[in-house]
Amino acid sequence: MLENFGNVKVLVVGDIMLDRYWWGSVTRISPEAPVPIVDLHHSTFAPGGAANVAANIAGLGAEAFLLGSVGVDHEGDTLVELLRSSGVSPQHLVQDSTRQTSVKTRIIAHSQQVVRVDNETSSEHSPDHQTQLWERLTVLLSDMDAVILSDYAKGLLSPDLVRRIIEKGKELGKLVLVDPKGKDYSRYKGATLITPNRREAAEACNLSEDLPDLINIAGNRLLDELQLAMVLITQSEEGMTLFRIGEEPVHLSTTAKEIYDVTGAGDTVIACIGVALGAGMDFIDAASLANLSAGLVVEQVGTTAITREMLKPALAGT
Repeated sequence: MLENFGNVKVLVVGDIMLDRYWWGSVTRISPEAPVPIVDLHHSTFAPGGAANVAANIAGLGAEAFLLGSVGVDHEGDTLVELLRSSGVSPQHLVQDSTRQTSVKTRIIAHSQQVVRVDNETSSEHSPDHQTQLWERLTVLLSDMDAVILSDYAKGLLSPDLVRRIIEKGKELGKLVLVDPKGKDYSRYKGATLITPNRREAAEACNLSEDLPDLINIAGNRLLDELQLAMVLITQSEEGMTLFRIGEEPVHLSTTAKEIYDVTGAGDTVIACIGVALGAGMDFIDAASLANLSAGLVVEQVGTTAITREMLKPALAGT
């Protein structure tokens, strides 16, 4: 099945960002305030947000098409080069001179995140910009096996654009998978699948995270109210649970030996499911592959995209 991934085409639409890491060590506390002083050793960069979803798709050997926005700035240029080196073409990105490229800077000392600094614009994109995106999307969508909406609430995926993508996807018989954000999930009604984490599912259903049967209540409610084919609720070290119409929930325990960093794990999950379903896997096998892949990337510090090379030994051991 991994070899079949090379025939799969997945379109990713969403909020693109650059993940920057400052790696260092801490040996003293600042005399100016009770905060650690980090001695900076080196910096690294990685595609983030929707760009990381696309990098995961490419890492699995499938063809990733990325549609989103970057600023006309050095960070945008860096992201474009990172995408090329990850096997993702940047040709469908729209440059927006009115917005900066979203950057998340994480300061890491002794494999622990000390602080994160976000530099971004989260207001809704202009109507002209959304029109450009829609025109490019309608050209691309008919040739895709699946479309993934990677929503990080940075203004690209407006309710109207999301609605139009879902409707167009259904019209063309395409899988529409959503990594959701926010409390109002009504915008995702009619999609094939959504992948909230535990906290997000609770907020979307206006439920307490402490509710004993939270996962079952939220999963079934989202499945029914949003008219979805599937809901996959991720639960970090507790694995994930798959809900399907007319079927009992299926819980998948985490495969991670150690969890060092959950950054980007949700991107890996939805990328794997999109590629697997596009290649003809059934829902449970696709979710199982996503669960295994997420277990591998959380064992790394920093944003890490899954690859077939990482998966092969893990699959051989299952």
